[in-house]
Amino acid sequence: MSETLLDRRPRGAAPPPPRPQPPLGLLAEVTHRCPLRCTYCSNPLQLDPKSAELDTDTWKRVFTEAAELGVIHLHMSGGEPTARRDIVELMRHASTVGLYTNLITSGIGVSPEKLDALVEAGCDHIQLSMQGADEAITERVGGYRGGYERKQAFARAVVASGVPLTLNAVIHRMNIHQVPEMIEKAVEFGAKRLEIAHTQYYGWALKNRAQLMPAREDVDRTIHEVETARERLKGTLVIDAVFPDYYARYPKLCNGGWGTRTFSVTPAGKVLPCHAAETIRHLDFWNVRDHSLAETWYDGPAFTAYRGTSWMKEPCRSCERKEVDFGGCRCQALALTGDAANTDPVCVKSPLHESIGRLATTESAVADPGAATYRGFRAG
Repeated sequence: MSETLLDRRPRGAAPPPPRPQPPLGLLAEVTHRCPLRCTYCSNPLQLDPKSAELDTDTWKRVFTEAAELGVIHLHMSGGEPTARRDIVELMRHASTVGLYTNLITSGIGVSPEKLDALVEAGCDHIQLSMQGADEAITERVGGYRGGYERKQAFARAVVASGVPLTLNAVIHRMNIHQVPEMIEKAVEFGAKRLEIAHTQYYGWALKNRAQLMPAREDVDRTIHEVETARERLKGTLVIDAVFPDYYARYPKLCNGGWGTRTFSVTPAGKVLPCHAAETIRHLDFWNVRDHSLAETWYDGPAFTAYRGTSWMKEPCRSCERKEVDFGGCRCQALALTGDAANTDPVCVKSPLHESIGRLATTESAVADPGAATYRGFRAG
């Protein structure tokens, strides 16, 4: 019998990561330019300039390759994706190759004419960011004056167009008291879905964590408010909720599992297993200019690094939950422990779990939200 590569693997060596199924979703960050400067933005602190962005033809190739690879959902994001002059052309191509398209937008600067063109080009769904339920909070969080009325007008125009609308409200200390009002706004606008998503601490949000961290009692109240509204609005509005990791007992499954369901492409063409993966600086991220999406998805070193369970250390390696949450978030493990291969410390089995809870309690009590740093640059 001929010897196989598996037979030649050194004794005691970890098995290779499992070969994944084709991906379901692609987050295409077509630009980092944005009119807003949100304090919770998860984009990296070093934003890609316009000069580094992929050109129209390259993005079209990426969308074609994504469809051929098996991607179903395309989330077209940024920054503000409509800051690109070719956004309608990109939307039309994505629709033509068979992708279900979701435009993730601030709504600011999207004229009625551009909205009509995007709908005509095949946009299937629009997700609108919601910084607050009134003008003062919206402007304070987003660092942009006049955005509140524009967002309301845009939301109504989307619903009138017949395209399904989701509102995405990132929740933190500055706006957590407005959750009930945000729910009512979603109903008022005619949105199909509302995401109540507590801040995930990456990028600018990590830099501003002390200013954004909500108190535990406010989180508990929000959970009750969401559960009550879900029951009351059943059949009218779907409410999805993501609650703060730092107050949890177990971590969330990171991005559906590292390199198993979805991936991201940055404005400059790097292909990432998750939106924040560039914070893990030792990883080698392949670029769409040099490798196809299929090559990167199956064999890219950044994707195979934490795929499966062979990379795990204790207590994850022997944990009964290791194929439930796969150790939690690799970026969060790095940010909070200094090692991306460690157990996500929001897990109760991590030796750092209690210190993370104390950190959240301390930061939610002492920091001044007014001292937050706003995101880097605006649309050019």
